[in-house]
This record gives sequence, structure tokens and C-alpha cells, in this order.
Amino acid sequence: MAGMNVPGDRIRRLNERAVRGSSDYVLYWSTAYRRLEDNFALDRAVELACSLGKPLLIFEALRCDYPWASRRLHRFVIDGMCENMRKAKQAGQAYVAWVEPGVGAGRGLIERLSERAAVIVSDDYPAFFLPRMLRAAARHVSCAFEVVDSNGLLPDAAASQVFTTAHSFRRYLQKNLPSHLLEMPQGQPLLDKRLLPLPEIPAFLTGAWEPLSERTASQPDELLSSLPIDQTVREVDIRGGAGAAKRQWQQFLATGLEHYGTDRNHPDTDASSGLSPWLHFGHVSVHRLFRELAERESWGPERLGDPRQTRGGRSGWWGMEESTESFLDELITWRELGFNMCFRNRRYDRWESLPEWARQTLAEHASDPRPVIYDRETLQHSRTHDDIWNAAQNQLVCTGRMHNYLRMLWGKKVLEWSATPQQALQTLIELNNRFALDGRDPNSWSGIFWVFGRYDRAWGPERSIYGKIRYMTSDSTRRKLKMSDYLKQWCERPADPG
Repeated sequence: MAGMNVPGDRIRRLNERAVRGSSDYVLYWSTAYRRLEDNFALDRAVELACSLGKPLLIFEALRCDYPWASRRLHRFVIDGMCENMRKAKQAGQAYVAWVEPGVGAGRGLIERLSERAAVIVSDDYPAFFLPRMLRAAARHVSCAFEVVDSNGLLPDAAASQVFTTAHSFRRYLQKNLPSHLLEMPQGQPLLDKRLLPLPEIPAFLTGAWEPLSERTASQPDELLSSLPIDQTVREVDIRGGAGAAKRQWQQFLATGLEHYGTDRNHPDTDASSGLSPWLHFGHVSVHRLFRELAERESWGPERLGDPRQTRGGRSGWWGMEESTESFLDELITWRELGFNMCFRNRRYDRWESLPEWARQTLAEHASDPRPVIYDRETLQHSRTHDDIWNAAQNQLVCTGRMHNYLRMLWGKKVLEWSATPQQALQTLIELNNRFALDGRDPNSWSGIFWVFGRYDRAWGPERSIYGKIRYMTSDSTRRKLKMSDYLKQWCERPADPG
């Protein structure tokens, strides 16, 4: 295919069908990168449309039967759709948002759209149900089908192995990432003057396939109530979309970044960025965040540490302020470590994906007496004896997010309070993915499985229940962290949904 402005190691073909010359448009099917800027997949679609002399049709859909589908998650996505409608309209480009009204209503829709498409471009996201969905679609469409990786600064295909620790991955990044740092997606690809306008939206998009209107997207309560999704997990105050992501980012730069390295672990002075929901749904790009940090510090690649001297250290390599380097370690090392696992190991969400030493030590202690066992309903409704745990769970259920440090303790206590470690894993998956806006993400899977030893090492002394798994207690957490205001806010607050 013509045009290679998008790096070749970010592009994959999912079928062997030809690019069709007699066609009406190039189709960009937005499934994970739900944004119209800083998006290599959209860049590729624009690139192909321009080289083929075809208009572009952007199609963003929302199924109703994905696992843990709820009002909360749907509303966040629809917020982004509403914003994308306005942006595409301003750019004079064709954009269709579609919300599936009932289970199975979308069957055949992509195949029908492909009938008049030269090629389909979609998002190469390695987690959740999306890889299976795209592979299945590629088998049934009648034109060429590509997926493009716009997940992180390092292309997922660049590393040929699964990294088992953050240190080993960080060393790899320090040696290999510099060559990718100048590969940035276009800021506003829809403004490419070579793009032809699509004369009209396909006429068959009616009835059950009727596109979402801007009016409904801006006031979706009635629509949400009509859908076969979890109605008990209600919307939260956090709004989706690139605009909301930008406001959160600007607030973090103004008030949080300077104190990130020292205060982000303290619930009372939480200096975390809070960007994970927008990163998860693709409303903001890690490339944009990195570019703006670099501009803020007048940074260039010449300030990087010598690749020959890299030893995997968490600070000092970027040549930026200490707090910025701390943030970049979370944004790049830890986030992209999760993408590496999901891309290279399709069983990333299975017990068997844990390190052998972790599975062995947990098996050896599986029959150890538990101080207390809580069922999932008790945990969901924050009815344990531990006020810190209850506060963290209340925050998750009521807001769709949880303080990052407390999420680690939250997971460790569920391991301690469950009949088996396998049961604990399933409980954490269910609670996190049902209520967290950033659940179901590679970074979320990393956090859940870290509880059971992923990316960690064997610790001593060996303990009951945990074996050699890293141990955490609420008492030590209370001593280390500033959290009195946090506990006042969340301990007594009822968990509304469910």
C-alpha cells in the first residue's frame, strides 16, 4: 500500500484481501483510540484515503453486550462521541457514532460498511474483547483490513519478549525507546487539505443502525435507560472526551506535577494525574502528554542518558525534573509494561500467566487458615472490619476510581480474606472491571496480577496465606500515609450502586 508516514512496525494486516479501487471511501473503525487527534490509526486511514483519492468515513460504535457494560462506562464513551461529532463536523469530515440498541443489533453492520470500502483501518489494542472482535470481523469483510498501534511511545511489536519485571523493561526502554521518540502522530489529521469530503452517509444506516444524534449524545439519559446494560452502576461526575481529559491534564500540570514524586502516595495530598480513565478509553494520547511535558521543560533527546550506560534506574535518565521523571516512569514504564504483557501473552488475564514461583508459593499456603473470609457481596458493599479497605472500596464504587497506592493494599487484603487465591483473583477482576472507569485496561491487569506476584520477586520472611508474595498491612499503611481526611470522606459513605 502507498504511504508510510505511519511507522511500519505499528501496522498489521488482519486479512489478505485486496485494497479495492472501485469503492466509495476508506473506513476508519474507531474501537479503542476514541479521539480525532494524536492517533496513528486515524493518521493511517487519512494517509490511505489521500493516496487512493477517496473520502474518509469515521465509524465509532459502542456495543451493549461487552463484559461489565454499564451506564457508567457507556456514558463516558458517549461523552467522547458527542465531542467527536462536533470536531468532525467542524473539519467537514464524515463521522458516524452508533450505540447498539440491543444484543445482536450490530450483526452484519461492519460487513455492510465494508462493501463500499477500499480498506478498513482500526485500532490495534491488545486487551479486553477487542482483539477477538477485530480478528473475527477481518474474516468476514470484503476488503483489506489493517490495525494500527497507537497505544504507547514504544510500538507493541518492537519488543520480541514478555518482560517479567519493570526493571528489565526499563532497561530495554532506555536502550531502544530513543529511536521512537521522534515518531509522533499528527495533531490534527482531519485538517489535511488533501482529504475529500464524503458526499453522504451510507443510506442503509437506518432503523437499528440509525446513527447517534448530537442531541441524544449530549443528553443520553433516556437512551441509557433503554439499553440492556447494568443500570445499577450509575454514571459518575467524571466526564469523558478529549476536552475533559485536557482539563484534567492542565490541572495536574498546574497543581500536581511539582509534588508528584513526594505526594502521590498520600490520599490526603493526592498528586496523581487522574488521567487513567481517558487514557483507557483513548480520549487522550500518551504521545500528546509526552510532547507537552517535553515542551514544558524545553527538552530534547540530546538530554537522554547514554544508552550504553543504562542500568534500568527510575530517575536520571530522561534529563528532566525529578517529579517529571517520576511521572514518566508511571506513564511509560509501568503503563507500557502492561501493554507488552497483553500483546505478547493472550492468557494475560489467566491464573496460569503468573510466575511459577508465585503460583507455587500460593499453592503451598492455599489451605492456611484465614483470619476472616468475606464473600463478594460483602466486599462490594464495603462491609469489612477494615476502615481503610472500606474507604477505598467506597471511593471506587461511588467515583469510578481508587487512590493508586490504596489499590495495592485493597488487592492484598482480598487475597487474605478469600478462601483461595484463585477466588481472590476473580473477585478483584469483577470488582475492578465492573466499577473502575480504567478497568479492563492492560494497566489494570498489571495492578490486579501484581497482587499475586506478577512483576515482583519472592519476599521473606515466608508468611501464612501469602507465602513468599509481598505482604502489606493496613496498620503499616496508616502509619506511612497521610489519610485522615480521606478516611473521613469515604469511610461512612455508602456504596450506592449494585
